[in-house]
Amino acid sequence: MIVSSCPDPVPGVAQSLAARGPVPRAHGARGRSDRSLIAGALAGSEADLEALFRRYWPRAYRAAWLIVGDHAAAEDIAQEAFLSAVRRLDRFDRRRRFSPWLGTIVANRAIDWVRARTARRESGQDVPEPQAAWQYQSPGGYSEELLAAIATLSAEQRAVIVLRYVLEFTPGEIARALELPRGTVNSRLRRGLDALETQLRESELR
Repeated sequence: MIVSSCPDPVPGVAQSLAARGPVPRAHGARGRSDRSLIAGALAGSEADLEALFRRYWPRAYRAAWLIVGDHAAAEDIAQEAFLSAVRRLDRFDRRRRFSPWLGTIVANRAIDWVRARTARRESGQDVPEPQAAWQYQSPGGYSEELLAAIATLSAEQRAVIVLRYVLEFTPGEIARALELPRGTVNSRLRRGLDALETQLRESELR
């Protein structure tokens, strides 16, 4: 079934994802725009490149961490995604926002990591236990109950929820980022939020 729009069926869950300890949208380097920092980085300025990294690292790490549920993997994914973006800066359309471009790379790498881990498990390989989120300070101040609920979702559901409510992509941007039909994005959002609500209600009854 194609869903034409996706109003939040459980706004409380969506708000908890977005509102707990929001990542500040830093305007470092004296408030310079992303476009200015990117131009400086392309010209060889290490200071501008570092400023761009500081501005977007917290959001990239949080997104990866919520999708993979593994601290070390999230750090690697966020770093690799940023490096990949930097290598392609000369092809980046500076009329667009940098955040969705970087977030797209992060989300796709995180999904690939989860799929690869699942494949190794299914083939009988010994897979180390993840460095779980609750073993480290939550980068978003999320409760253990919410984190445990997120862990029950598929990687694909986690990705669309993180892109929508943590990185603030529009459904259309998510569809382009993950190369999915808009209806599929809306369906995954709705099902993911419903599943989170169910998990959280069950945890309250325990």
